[in-house]
Amino acid sequence: MNDFAVLCTGRKMPLLGLGTWKSERGKVQVKQAVLWALQAGYRHIDCAAIYGNEVEIGEALQEMLDQNNALRREDVFVTSKLWNTRHHPEDVEPALLQTLKDLRLEYLDLYLIHWPHAFQRGDTPFPKKEDGSLLYDQVDYKLTWAAMEKLVGKGLVRAIGLSNFNSRQVDDILSVASIKPAVLQVESHPYLAQVKLQAHCRARGLVMTAYSPLGSPDRAWKHPDEPVLLDEPAIATLAHKYNKSPAQIILRWQTQRGVVTIPKSVTEARIRENIQVFDFTLEAEEMSSITALNKDWRYIVPMVQVDGKQVPRDAGHPHYPFNDPY
Repeated sequence: MNDFAVLCTGRKMPLLGLGTWKSERGKVQVKQAVLWALQAGYRHIDCAAIYGNEVEIGEALQEMLDQNNALRREDVFVTSKLWNTRHHPEDVEPALLQTLKDLRLEYLDLYLIHWPHAFQRGDTPFPKKEDGSLLYDQVDYKLTWAAMEKLVGKGLVRAIGLSNFNSRQVDDILSVASIKPAVLQVESHPYLAQVKLQAHCRARGLVMTAYSPLGSPDRAWKHPDEPVLLDEPAIATLAHKYNKSPAQIILRWQTQRGVVTIPKSVTEARIRENIQVFDFTLEAEEMSSITALNKDWRYIVPMVQVDGKQVPRDAGHPHYPFNDPY
């Protein structure tokens, strides 16, 4: 049973990694989480500049990679992401170099464009007008992609890819790419199975990565009426059958269908539990039953308050990805 996906570059990407979306309780936990993960056998760490914790992750990587060379750089697959304020081609390499400095690495295994829509250039991650609305930029992500390709040529990244792009936008990149995107990272879990998008990626040689694979239950903006994925009875039944946790059943479903999965945790027991998903196999009908739970329910949509209502923050941007069906 493979525990890796093979990218279009020929390199192997571990099917299960640690997500590092920042914990509200402090960045120190993120460093400790990375240390626990690497000690537990994780060989894939997913990062992003906007998470604000790459310095701490870099400290953890340095500690683990310096211990008598027991763990080598080439053993660990590290991903990071270009933020929305850095889409102008001349900003791409400096942004990456800052990430490499923070992570204390000489190269990344994978670098993604975090979102297809750009914010106004500058050092403010979320630049805003006086009324509190965001300041956008209309820079074409195809120009950003061309700058990403140059990073590969310089040996600064091994592969490049996309995050939160829809199927049409993926094809838009492919139409101009001299280096194909290797990965598309999107929200995916049983309530947002992304079956069509995964098929679209597979047909074009991209591997899909699932973020928030457990429904991100610790989000600050969680709505009280939303469905709770980890309480799903069908998942609980399978967890009982296999003597696994509901989280392990969900992670096994993703990895078994070839989706790279990056659950985030800062709890040692859960970090260790989440990687123990390669010692059992779900039956075909069980896989189908989990996929059938799909509700097209998207948990991760940045929202703002307008006239007393919660609305998608970036829906007015021409490159906003979630206006398309998939």
